[in-house]
Amino acid sequence: MSRPTRNKTDDSGSSARFDDRIDTDARIGNWEVLKLLGRSLKLLASAKGLFAGKLALAALALIPSLYASWLPKILVDQVILQQPFDETKVPFPPHIIPFVNAVRDLAPMEIMAALAGFFILLLLLFGREGVLTGFAQGEDSATQSENALSDGNSQANGLVGVGDAFIHIRLSQKLTNHLRTTLFQKMARLPMTTLDDHRIGDAVYRVMYDTPMVPGMCYRVLLEPFFALAGAAISLYLMNYSYGGVAPELIWVAAMLIPVSLLFTLPFSGLSRRLHQSSRAAGTATTNAIEESMSNIAAVQSLGGMAREKARIEHQSLESYRRFRHIKVLQIALELVYLGLLFSMGIYVTVFITDRIIGDVMTPGDFWVLFGLFFSLGGAAMKIGTFWIELQANAAGVRRAFFFIDLPSEDGQAAMPALQGLRNGIRIENADFVYPDGRSALKGVSVEFGANELVAIVGPTGAGKTSLAYLIPGYLRPTKGRVRFDGKDISGINMDSIREQVAYVFQEHLLLSESIRDNLLLVKPDAAEADMRDALKTAGALQFVEALPEGLDTILGRSGDTLSVGQKQRLCIARGLIRNTKVLILDEPTAALDPETETAIVDALLQASENRLVIIIAHRLSTIRRADRIIFLEGGTIRDIGSHEELMARSSSPYRRFVELQNG
Repeated sequence: MSRPTRNKTDDSGSSARFDDRIDTDARIGNWEVLKLLGRSLKLLASAKGLFAGKLALAALALIPSLYASWLPKILVDQVILQQPFDETKVPFPPHIIPFVNAVRDLAPMEIMAALAGFFILLLLLFGREGVLTGFAQGEDSATQSENALSDGNSQANGLVGVGDAFIHIRLSQKLTNHLRTTLFQKMARLPMTTLDDHRIGDAVYRVMYDTPMVPGMCYRVLLEPFFALAGAAISLYLMNYSYGGVAPELIWVAAMLIPVSLLFTLPFSGLSRRLHQSSRAAGTATTNAIEESMSNIAAVQSLGGMAREKARIEHQSLESYRRFRHIKVLQIALELVYLGLLFSMGIYVTVFITDRIIGDVMTPGDFWVLFGLFFSLGGAAMKIGTFWIELQANAAGVRRAFFFIDLPSEDGQAAMPALQGLRNGIRIENADFVYPDGRSALKGVSVEFGANELVAIVGPTGAGKTSLAYLIPGYLRPTKGRVRFDGKDISGINMDSIREQVAYVFQEHLLLSESIRDNLLLVKPDAAEADMRDALKTAGALQFVEALPEGLDTILGRSGDTLSVGQKQRLCIARGLIRNTKVLILDEPTAALDPETETAIVDALLQASENRLVIIIAHRLSTIRRADRIIFLEGGTIRDIGSHEELMARSSSPYRRFVELQNG
């Protein structure tokens, strides 16, 4: 079985500084970012209509840039200075000519009214450039990711901006929800050996806070560069069309903004990516610490560990914020570099235009046109220059989501043939199992389980009992050997169809913090209430359930902690029984039960084995002695097989020695 390796990394990764156990090498280069980008864009196929609408409305948002710089020129030259349109040496671009022709013969105040009306129309449709809806930005990667999910980003306001923003929100949520559910499904179907090392806090962070980075990655690649370049092209076209003959130098200066901006900013992309990766790793460490403390809160409180846990969470949280401050420092530094560049060029442009106005080559209105176009071009240059750097924030989160999607799981087995029931039994052939850390759990195990018997798996602690039982539903796959259902190797069978035949009641009492009814319906959603009561009765749980204030509808506490250990154990057994599978495996099912209840449950399990295979992992002699067969494991190998009476009759039986040691 393949498994991610645990590598030690430097501060740009995870494990050396934080507590990642699986995804321990977060370092990626520009080529890996491009591949992540391609995978993100494929997700747009699930929302083609929304993306087409977003693209169309975003294109409409470019319209104000065609007019924004020319309306002030007409206001200054033709309204305030009252110059005739024909006296200007600078030609109006073609799209302005219809408006000029319409107001050419009007008085200055009438031109002013026309400008005001046209401006109000643009304002109504497009508003001012910018984000229509936004939210207060938290100062860490997690809260900013959540805000990005519902941020209605638009290049316009007004009516166009309203539609654009709502489509943006809907598109972002749809893409993120698709990736969230995909990631959760992949995580839930990872091998047990991987899940054992995967912390719940890390899973929560990746599903909730890393997946929202995918929509932003798509927008930044498909929309931001396109519209930034389109805006830059429009500004350069307008400058060249109207001022190419009178100020060609200015056109070249403006055109240099984009390559100069790229020259200054691109070298910082690797640093930006590492900072964002570290910030997210630190955020994950915080959620891990909170989840672990709350999951073990009873132990923390009873052992006086609250002060230590508070200090640990405080340290992780402060580290998360500190890492995010590094990102802010880089952003501020880049903005200062860019503003310094733009300010230097702005001084040159101001002097140049002023000289042309004094020399009567341009009019005062041209100052506003050129300055507006120049700074519009500067904004586009900044977006293009910082595009690749800002993309690293998305790449850091997207990489973390796709890392787990790419891990080997059971999802790839959908095309395999399904198992159609279990008629003859299960056979394990010469099976070894070695855990990824090198521990050997099973060695050369060969055993058969009949379709209708009660089998007890017995042995000292660490003998491999649970590992053997885990082979049957495929929670573990043998590193050597085979597991066969009715003679068919389960490695070639769809794993869902295997687990439809097997109900496993774990030693840990895994209950949802829902009602008892919901816990039973979890395994069989169409179960009738009569079926639930029968299962509860068989498990010895019906009496205490009926005594509860709400009966089956009683809400349980966290992990069922409002019940006693014995009550939780019986409820878990009932949940396993109600599924009515051909194989029922119970890990220490009577460990917390009184002798009377234990006897009743063992009687019920013996009866249940008349039409199914029941496997019990147990230590208590009162439970195992009534099994049809006992499989005794020691050191990962089968040392004895037989009934209790048969094995106790052999003087050299390892099982007999085990029982005698237990009885003391």
